[in-house]
Amino acid sequence: MGTPSLSPWAVLGLALVLVGLWAPCVVSRQPNFIVILADDVGWGDLGANWAETKETPHLDQLAAEGTRFVDFHSAASTCSPSRASLLTGRLGVRNGVTHNFAITSLGGLPLNETTLAEVLREAGYSTGAIGKWHLGHHGHHHPSSRGFDYYFGIPYSHDMGCTDTPGYNLPPCPPCPRHGTAAREARKDCYTEVALPLFENVTIVQQPVELGSLAARYAEEAARFIQRASDSGRPFFLYLALAHMHVPLTPPLPPAPGRGIYGASLSEMDALVGRIKEIADSHGKGNSLLWFAGDNGPWAQKCELAGRLGPFVGAWQRQRGGSSAKQTTWEGGHRVPALVYWPGRVPARRTSHALLSVLDIFPTLVALAGAALPPNRRFDGLDVSPVLFGRSDVGHKVLLHPNSGAAGKVGEIEALRLAQYKAFYTTGGAMACDGSTGPAERHQPPLIFNLDRDLQEQEPLDVASREYQAVLPAISRAYAQALQDIAADNVSVADYSQDPAAIPCCNVQHVGCRCHGAHGATLDPHVGKGTPRLCL
Repeated sequence: MGTPSLSPWAVLGLALVLVGLWAPCVVSRQPNFIVILADDVGWGDLGANWAETKETPHLDQLAAEGTRFVDFHSAASTCSPSRASLLTGRLGVRNGVTHNFAITSLGGLPLNETTLAEVLREAGYSTGAIGKWHLGHHGHHHPSSRGFDYYFGIPYSHDMGCTDTPGYNLPPCPPCPRHGTAAREARKDCYTEVALPLFENVTIVQQPVELGSLAARYAEEAARFIQRASDSGRPFFLYLALAHMHVPLTPPLPPAPGRGIYGASLSEMDALVGRIKEIADSHGKGNSLLWFAGDNGPWAQKCELAGRLGPFVGAWQRQRGGSSAKQTTWEGGHRVPALVYWPGRVPARRTSHALLSVLDIFPTLVALAGAALPPNRRFDGLDVSPVLFGRSDVGHKVLLHPNSGAAGKVGEIEALRLAQYKAFYTTGGAMACDGSTGPAERHQPPLIFNLDRDLQEQEPLDVASREYQAVLPAISRAYAQALQDIAADNVSVADYSQDPAAIPCCNVQHVGCRCHGAHGATLDPHVGKGTPRLCL
């Protein structure tokens, strides 16, 4: 009996069926990207990570509908370097940003560094940044000159300028002065005479910022940006850098009993993230990848206004004084919560133990967009899309941790992760709640901890032990190779010079540069350093 022949129409029909079965494995269009970066959030501030935390139902739902990464790290443990690394895929020793910029900074992220926004805009994306920038605001360092079609936010941390209704802080800071207010003595750690500005593109639309409504305004502007991008038919990249949790903003409602001020602010941040997810889903569930992460660990010197470390307490350091959180290379300084949500692409209810970093956001999104990495430079981040899609749970073989202000030279590679082992060549503690700091100590040979057994970093391996002697050669080789690779790279140098004329000022005639709404001032990115911007 012969094989029955198929008509051309049957062949075509079978081909269409096969294409239909195969098509879901192919991204038919460039995906949208939403990157949400929380400020000074602790690993234990996420309820899905730490059972004691009850204030994050929306983030916990995001974890349930996506993948949670429990061994995810910031590229530095302070603001500007971490953000520079996210947007370049390179450590501060390569991109030049090794410590924070000031309100008087003339420079910023070096202009020869290519940002993620620039790569994606070249690939056809509509690009927007909403929230905290902190990578330079003067001249061409403003986000509007760094690849973003739209910007709405504050140029640095929300405690780096006075407001009429100050957020919570330790020590508390006074409100902005008004006409007729007598001159006051400067307070340490408070910006008493310079109001915090709010930008829309290059225009200051409010100075001082109303902190109590900032979260709602960010949600509104995010919704508008996503709607405009959808109307244009272009894919979009939204970088939403939250003011939360640095120090708590003024919450719209009084804190609930038992949660405290920090808990109320954490709930507000959680609701904001939930609103962004809702907006993204309303424009086509499955069309957008949402990546949530922290920029570094909690700011321990703020005491009850700081976040939760979870198990990563850096016990060895705390026994010697100082904090083991923000600014340090202890796990509490750089291990941060991270979630990725992309319905139909990223597995739900999955927990990944892959060693990942905020550095990976740049190469991963560039690859998913079908774009190419910038040439003539080396990257510390990896394309981790196989990990995101659940096809692998292998991330970095080696991850470097730079000093971010606690001890030693800023930007210097002081610690290294190799598999479950973490080696410290320099240790030190940042300022703790009790005011103590841990002295810098050099270690040669390095301190080595086995994090599989010792998440608290309490007891380093005995130098004479078989385990230490077995792992030391591999760690030494990895450290030497990393330093050689950095030395051979195209390395940038950031301009950290300062001038009071660089401070954003809406109206130099008004005390504190005060202005609102239609009275806003447009800052020309071509303005030179001699142009006055500050009213003192």
